[in-house]
Amino acid sequence: MHYRTLGGSGIEVSAYCLGTMNFGFVGNPDHQDCARIVHTALDHGINFVDTADMYSAGESETIVGEALHGRRDEVVLATKFHFQMGEGRGRSGNSRRWIVQAVEESLRRLRTDWIDLYQVHRPDPSTDLEETLAALSDLVRAGKIRAYGLSTYPAEDLVEAHHIAERRGLLRPRTEQPPYSLLARGAEAAVLPTCRRLGMGVLTWSPLAFGFLSGSYRQGRPVDLTRGRPAVVPSRFDPDLPGNVRKLEAVERFTELAVELGCTLPELSTAFVTAHPGVTSAIIGPRTLEQLEATLKGASLLLDDAAMDRIDEIVPPGVNLYDPNASWPPPAIADPALRRRPLASRSAAPSAVATH
Repeated sequence: MHYRTLGGSGIEVSAYCLGTMNFGFVGNPDHQDCARIVHTALDHGINFVDTADMYSAGESETIVGEALHGRRDEVVLATKFHFQMGEGRGRSGNSRRWIVQAVEESLRRLRTDWIDLYQVHRPDPSTDLEETLAALSDLVRAGKIRAYGLSTYPAEDLVEAHHIAERRGLLRPRTEQPPYSLLARGAEAAVLPTCRRLGMGVLTWSPLAFGFLSGSYRQGRPVDLTRGRPAVVPSRFDPDLPGNVRKLEAVERFTELAVELGCTLPELSTAFVTAHPGVTSAIIGPRTLEQLEATLKGASLLLDDAAMDRIDEIVPPGVNLYDPNASWPPPAIADPALRRRPLASRSAAPSAVATH
């Protein structure tokens, strides 16, 4: 296992981060089996564990807390807040009010006195970014968290966050967590270069492109859209849709490349993500111990320039074959009121026309 420094934090983390989104009723409800996954990951050199309060409605954090009992000091522990937790108003978002409550609930579920990396799971247009950064800076100073980061923020918001922190004397976000894979390379265009310029660590999610790079989905192979992942978002896996046809075509070519390199498709996929100089750690999210062990076999795989050139031929740099964040469209796009002038103002006098 390789290790890298997480941004400018001085925290050393493994190049693979154990993601626990599949822990709990959404994926693997067996707490003891999930604990075995955690312990096996630690025994193989992974020292970075990522979860979130909303994963299985808090059950994932509970499982992680149980599994780390007696081994907490070995781990750089990361979690996230933002999404709705339980019923009632005020239990979501990025306000100071919710942040100070959410962190206490996460600390309780994780059975720990501190969180190494506390991340804003998504942007919140209803809350001033300064409000969020100030609350997180206070949590660092209070010793509740060691550092804070962002997740799935566009490059312009990363720049704004650092600008606000500098102008207001706040602590800077140390990390960003973007989606990144062989099939979704959009982060290469702006997010990853911006993170490098700002000195931010990067932990990427979905290196297997929601399972498309697991080897389970191939051209000509039927897909049951009523079970498992396909049942959650059928349009993402329907083999008859044009976008999925393009993904499956790329998967076939990547599978051929993996065979030539003597590795599996998941090993190739994860090695590609960690090869980018802007990536600190790739989050792997096994549901079973077998999936973890299969992924760990590729931890030492290094891709040479010839292999990277072949990858660029299949999916060019900066290109997404699908929208990796389609389940959470930016409010500026999702809300029609934010992209349409009120009808009464549309009849206003036209703007002057430039003549040069």
